[in-house]
Amino acid sequence: MIKNHKHKQLVQKILLYLAVFAIVVWTVAPYIWLIISSFSYRIDLLQVPLQWIPPRITLDNYYELFFSRGGTNANAELFIKAIVNSSIIAFSATFVCLLLGVLTAYALARLKFPGSGIYVGMMMGAQLLPPIAIVIPVYVILRYFNLLDTRYGVLLVYLSFILPLVVWLMRSYFAAIPSELEDAARIDGCSRLGALFRVVLPLAGPGLVSVAVFAFIAAWNEYLYAFILTTVDAKTLPVLIGEFSTKLGLEYLRIAAAGVLASLPPVALALVFQRFIIRGLTSGSVK
Repeated sequence: MIKNHKHKQLVQKILLYLAVFAIVVWTVAPYIWLIISSFSYRIDLLQVPLQWIPPRITLDNYYELFFSRGGTNANAELFIKAIVNSSIIAFSATFVCLLLGVLTAYALARLKFPGSGIYVGMMMGAQLLPPIAIVIPVYVILRYFNLLDTRYGVLLVYLSFILPLVVWLMRSYFAAIPSELEDAARIDGCSRLGALFRVVLPLAGPGLVSVAVFAFIAAWNEYLYAFILTTVDAKTLPVLIGEFSTKLGLEYLRIAAAGVLASLPPVALALVFQRFIIRGLTSGSVK
């Protein structure tokens, strides 16, 4: 009986490891191929049978993203401009959402006022709408205020779907912190805001970091709104990458190089703040 139980556990463990390995390969393999393609020549990628390790390595695909050769590369300037636009919009959206989201989430978690439950329900209910369903109203509103193809217009649209997510997540973190700590701080002379910044936020640090990372990635990777609401001046990196083309077709090697560069900020943030993200996701699970 004991041997059969151990044998069953061994089989279950092997199946679990195989499933995890399959999921990792399914997830990582496209990104690995993207990196390989970005360092390859076109002719090497078209070889049959397929070679996972390219026989030659080149940096030309990256070089052509930033520098023009003989005036033939018109996308170099646009690529740099798209990086600037994405960086400004993503960092601005993250900062504004954290600033407003923390105050709103704290008020919803600690203060009792009429309609607070309805407010939370309406805020999250609006997130159930698919983005494509409200693209036309958003486009009309931005056109009326002359905000099409501007960073301010894109930023306002991003705030509309990132801010509710920040409020919802931070509200959960604040609710998991004992209110007695704030009461003790207020007895010692702290105001409500003083207790928030001196007591609550330090305790909610891991959750704050994880929410900031999620907000940045959501703004950095967003494609639909940026594709519809921008043309040249405020075009972001995901939109520009999809437009790399010539008379001969898509330049998929340059798309691969641009895709690798575009993925670096989210990957770097996830690796650097991995410990805080895990602590933030598991916050409140163990009392």
